[in-house]
Formats: sequence, structure tokens, C-alpha cells
Amino acid sequence: MSTVRGTRLPLGTTARTGEKCPESGVWQVVGTPTATAPLAKGNTMPPYAQRAVTWKLTQYA
Repeated sequence: MSTVRGTRLPLGTTARTGEKCPESGVWQVVGTPTATAPLAKGNTMPPYAQRAVTWKLTQYA
């Protein structure tokens, strides 16, 4: 018996400032200082502290 699995990206997926958000959820800045932000799939990944950063998916929406 086969089951249909969701198409969610795995937690830990990363995206950079300026890229389109690949998965709705809570994203955390990689590095220090750190912050979290709820972001929706398709939105542009924002800068943090006025600089380009890498964001990591930590929780699904």
C-alpha cells in the first residue's frame, strides 16, 4: 500500500536574502545575532540588521 507524502521541504532548509521563500514557516537567521520571522512561501526573504543573511527553516506554518 502506498501513501502520498507531503511536498514540504525539510526543516533546516536555507534561503538567502532576496530569494523567494520556498516554504511557509518560521525562519531563523543563521549566525549571530540571530532572529526569527514568520515568512510565507513566495515572499522575498528579507535582510536582517540591514544586511543580506542566510535564513534557516525551523518550524512549519
